[in-house]
Parts: sequence; structure tokens; C-alpha cells
Amino acid sequence: MKEEWISSFDIGKSVTLEDYLKIETAYVDTVMKFLEANQIDFVRILKVTHIDKNKNSILYDKDIEALPLQDDCEVPASQVPLLAKMTLRDYIHCNFITEDFFIHFGDDYYMFIGSNSYHEEPLQFARAHNLFVEDMISPFYVEEKDIMRFVSWSDKEDEYSIILGEESLLPIPLEEYRDLLGLSAIHPVTGVFPITMDNKDFFQSKINHQIDFTKYNYYLASIT
Repeated sequence: MKEEWISSFDIGKSVTLEDYLKIETAYVDTVMKFLEANQIDFVRILKVTHIDKNKNSILYDKDIEALPLQDDCEVPASQVPLLAKMTLRDYIHCNFITEDFFIHFGDDYYMFIGSNSYHEEPLQFARAHNLFVEDMISPFYVEEKDIMRFVSWSDKEDEYSIILGEESLLPIPLEEYRDLLGLSAIHPVTGVFPITMDNKDFFQSKINHQIDFTKYNYYLASIT
């Protein structure tokens, strides 16, 4: 609600390293308080992205290189502090989910936590550590009814993967997508997934465009 720093890029400009680390620690500790209150031992990570940034910086933690950062992989709660820290520092991006819980990381150092169970203790902890807590709906939370999926294709020789065409898909049960793509039972099937020879026939039966892997790369994509 006031003009202040919004990312690790502001260290040395509008925030000192010491003050930044103090707030970052409060964020990470709050995450762990929520996991503890909800008795969560494992989370799945979604929308994993590696961000090209200076690895010689004091902010880079090489321990992240030992973690299996793949979309939909399950990680123990003990690894969450490192993942959250490196996400807040903009070295990676990912979200955490379980069947009844999620953590979404947004721009400008916003963190959105959702749970099917209400616990006051983590909220009190966050406020006690000078974090601003607001009751709201995560802007990254979407319901299945609001998601549109389509098959898109790009030139096989185009290194920038410019989309040349796309065709909408009629509603298909999530279970079918999950089985087809080898995803967990709680994956929302949002994002972009390569279409391969293994699942070509399924998608070919859903669209009019003739799939031709000699010319194009194909993807299942979603929008809200």
C-alpha cells in the first residue's frame, strides 16, 4: 500500500541486502508455518521456469542445482525453503500445490496462499514479522470451466517457435489429459505441453488440421 522495493533487483537501490534478507526470511518462514499448520509433508511444483540471471551473485544458492526441477514433480517440505527463496530471488519460477493447498508467486514480490482449511497461527506469524496480509482470491487461481485448450503448431526450423496456427479443442475430461500426458491426479493441465508421436493419434482425432511432424512442432496449450 506504499511506495517501496518490489524485487531482489532493488537491492542496493531502494533496499539494503540486510533488510531484503529479513523480509525474504519472513516470507519463507511464513510458507513453512502454513505447511506445518496444514500438516503438509510433500508438495508438487508447477510451471517451473529457469531464469537466466547472474550465478556469481551472493544471492545464488548452488544447492538449487541438486534439485529435480520438473513440472509436476513431488518434493518434500524440507526442500520448499530453498525453492521459495530462489523463486523470490527470480532465479526460478514455480508454484506449489497439493490437493487442498496452493502457493502462487506473483510479480512485485506478491505471494498468494490458498487452503481448504483455515488456520490463524500462520497469519499471526506473518503479521508479527511485518508482512502485509490481505484476504483475497489469487489472480492465478482458475477454474476448469474458464480454461480453453487448443493445439498449436510452429515451423520445425524456427528456433523462436513463432506460432503459425492453432485449433481449439472441445471439452475433454481432465482425467484423459492427465493419463495421456503422464500427469498427477491434481495437475490442472495448464501451460504448454509438447505433442509427440506417442499421443499424436489422440490429438489428430480431435482436430481437422493434418498433423505433420516433418514440417511442424505441435503443442497442447491453454488460455483463461
